[in-house]
Order: sequence, then structure tokens, then C-alpha cells
Amino acid sequence: MNFHQASDAAGQLPLDDPGRFFAGAIALLREDYPELLLPLAREATDKHPAEARVWQVLGLAARACGESRTALEAFAKAASLAPTDPLIAHSLARSALEAGKRSAHLFEQAFRLAPTDGTILTGRLAARVQEGEAERGAREMIDLLRRNPLWLDGHLALARLLGQLGHDPGRMLSEAVQANPAAGDLHRALIQIRLEAGDLEGAATAMATARTALASEPWLLPLDAHICSESGQTEAADRLFAKFGTPDDTPTIGLLARHLIRAGRADVVVDLLEPRIGRDQQHHLWPYLSLAWRMTGSSRWDWLEGDARLVSVIDLADRIGDTGALAEHLRHLHFAIAPPLDQSVRGGTQTDGNLLLRDEPVLQALRAAILDAVAEHVAQLPTHQPQHPTLINRRAPTRISGSWSVRLEGQGFHTDHVHSHGWISSAFYVALPDSIGSQEGADSAAGWLTLGESRELVPALAPVRMVEPRVGRLVLFPSTMWHGTRPFPDGERMTVAFDIAYPRQS
Repeated sequence: MNFHQASDAAGQLPLDDPGRFFAGAIALLREDYPELLLPLAREATDKHPAEARVWQVLGLAARACGESRTALEAFAKAASLAPTDPLIAHSLARSALEAGKRSAHLFEQAFRLAPTDGTILTGRLAARVQEGEAERGAREMIDLLRRNPLWLDGHLALARLLGQLGHDPGRMLSEAVQANPAAGDLHRALIQIRLEAGDLEGAATAMATARTALASEPWLLPLDAHICSESGQTEAADRLFAKFGTPDDTPTIGLLARHLIRAGRADVVVDLLEPRIGRDQQHHLWPYLSLAWRMTGSSRWDWLEGDARLVSVIDLADRIGDTGALAEHLRHLHFAIAPPLDQSVRGGTQTDGNLLLRDEPVLQALRAAILDAVAEHVAQLPTHQPQHPTLINRRAPTRISGSWSVRLEGQGFHTDHVHSHGWISSAFYVALPDSIGSQEGADSAAGWLTLGESRELVPALAPVRMVEPRVGRLVLFPSTMWHGTRPFPDGERMTVAFDIAYPRQS
């Protein structure tokens, strides 16, 4: 269903018939057109205030549009009208969690209605974290996993929490692997968690155990090659990658491209990726092709990232107001004592959940200012370029797909990384120490944002741009562009970051 078809379908929704309205609304939501549905859902609740299904539609549409307060109010009304509906109960719990409200008790109510739904239990874990009971949530999850050792999603949720609490993230997975040596998914999850934690030695050990237990699982070989490459064992990685030839699936192509970039074979990467880049719907490969084009001096890099309009630096200080109050509010949301797994944070912590969905006034004011700034940035972007990952054709609606705060302390930094699932990414500076700013000498760029640099893979390749942090400054750039930060001597560097989702192109 394209946009014009969806518009026609929305215009034909029968507002006088709740049952048919519900069916048509769910079809629009499945096709990802909640913005078309939201005003109609509001109208439908006015016409049918006693229909739980209609309130449910309003909640689903509002939640998909990022309007957390409306979603929470709608699901609360739906739950009051249909208190035994498990989907409505779960949606109420999720919307409360996203809005920053107490929700653990709501997840427990939902679980009583749907006792086989594991996603409710991972939601309760997130609620425990949000309510300051992360250790309790971890203990509950450990008990559940000891009774259900093959529950993969539970293992991954627990492992990522344990890492932020300063514990061994692979603890329960290791136990489960020992007890269930034939369970390939558990072996793979343990290797994945060790890699996310940056524990290459642990990943290699887990890989050796998996090879002994599973022998010929097809995913073992590329992952083993990746571990060797990340560990600096270039020749061993070459041998392993050569065993399965040129891969067909995008994730494995990405692993091979990463290895070849690190090994300095940019010309091979160009030959590998250029014929496949048109099929890279998830934009996993563009960051590697960008590096390869720069390394080989290709003019195609200018087409991809050379236009200065792809990056905007916008001062929001006057629009935000009291950044000190914002910083103090954010500090209370940083529960962890260690960085999250599989993220770029080093020497700091990151908040949990989608920060800009929270219903606190200070965050909603920030969200409104940010969305206005994103609209300004999108309006000045160059025109559509076929196949370009940023200069896409349809550039609306604007949805924040993820948002978080990072709090770095002395010597903290971000490793160079990309956000391949986003369209536009960001950094908004909330608090900065005196050690960041225009200084003379070696620390003149301490704490600065770097763009276009991947020091881990290509140390000799300089950034294409560096941006000085200032409180109230927002930087917007393509999500597929490499970015990181320089360490700074001491103090606190606090930011809010977010990704804008790719708008649907059909």
C-alpha cells in the first residue's frame, strides 16, 4: 500500500461502525501509516467512548507516532473498558514504561492475563530498571532463566543489564550452555554477548566450545573469522573467510568488508560492495563503502558524504531554556555503573529506554525543540539522489526511533561508530566541563565530535570534520556517517542523542 492508497483507505474508514473501523485501522497500522490514522482515531473515540477497541486504536496510533501521553491515556481507558484483554493490558504497561511512569505492576497484571508471553517479562525487567530496582529485576530474571534455560530473549535482556550493573554479562548464558550443549542458539548468544562486551578472549573461548559441541553449524565459520579479525589475527581471519568464498547475506558481507578495511584492502572492498550496495536495504554496508572510497581516492565519496549540507550545527540554547535543570533531571536517569554492551560509550553510562518518549515537561520541551531543528535541517538538504542513503525522496513523517542520554566522565569518549538503522543521527550538548573548549596545545580538541573517522579500522584516515561542543548545541548528520569523540581530561560531559527513522519511500 503506497501513500496515496493509504490516504484513500483512511478517508474510507467507517467512523460509525466500530468493528469495521477497527479492522481498517489495524490494516493501516500494519502498513505503517499511523499519522493518517491518528486524527481519525481521536474522532472515533468521541463517537464511541464506550468501545474499548476504538480506544485501543487511538493508543496504537499515538504510540506509533511517538505521542506517549495520548497513548497512555487511551490504553488506560481501553483497559478500564476491557480489563481482561491481554493485548490491551500489555499495551498499557508498555505505554506507561515509555512515558516514564511506574509500570512494573502493570506488566505483572498483563502477565497474569498472558502467562506464556515472555515479552511481558522482559518489559517488567525494563520497568524494574526504570523504578530503581535493577538488581531486583536481575534476580527475578535469573530465577526465570533457571526454570527456562532455553529462553533466548530473556538471556539477552539479562546479559545486557548485568553488564551495565558491573557483573559478568555472560553469567547465565554460560550456565545454560553447559547444561544444554546442543542448543546452538545459546552458544551463538553467548558469543554475541562476549563480542558486545568487547571481550574478544571470552568470545574466542565461547567459539571453541561451540565448535566442539556443534561441529558444522553454518554460522560458526564467518563468526569465527570475525573474532580472529577483531583480535588482530589477520592471516587466520583470511583463511577462515576464504573457506566460504563470497557471502550472499548482507550481515556476513559486512563482516568481510570490515575485515578487509582493517587489513588495508580498500580496492577489494570497493569491488565487493559496489555491485551489492543497491540491495543494502538496512544500510549496513554504506559505512564500509564510504571508508573504501576515501581510502582509494574515489570521487564517489564526495557524492556520498562530501556535501557540507549533510551536517547541521544548530544552537538551541534560547529554545531550550534552563539547560542546568535538564542536566539535573537527566542525572537521575543514569542508573548504571558501567557502559551498555555493544555501544560506543567508554568511561560513562547511558540511559535506558527511548528518552524523548518520557512525559516529563523538561523532556517534552526538548523534544519539541529538537523536532523543529530537524525540520530545518531536512528542509535545507540537497535534492533526492537515487540510491543515496541520506538524500532520499520522501522525507516525512519525522519519527524519533530511539533517544538516550550519555554521561561521560574524565577520559571518557565514544568509539567511532555508525547508526545504520537511522536516517539522521545527532548529538545535543547538555553539560560540559571546563576541560572542553577552545584550548591551546595537545588538548585543543578534547571532547570534540569527530565525523568521518574510524580510528579502529583505519587509524591513518583523518576526520572530515570536527565539531566543538557547546552547551545547547545540536549537531545533525547522516546515520551512516562514522562519528566518535575525543577523550577529555576531567569533569562531566552530558549529551542527549537520538536517531530519526527512515521515512517509508513508497
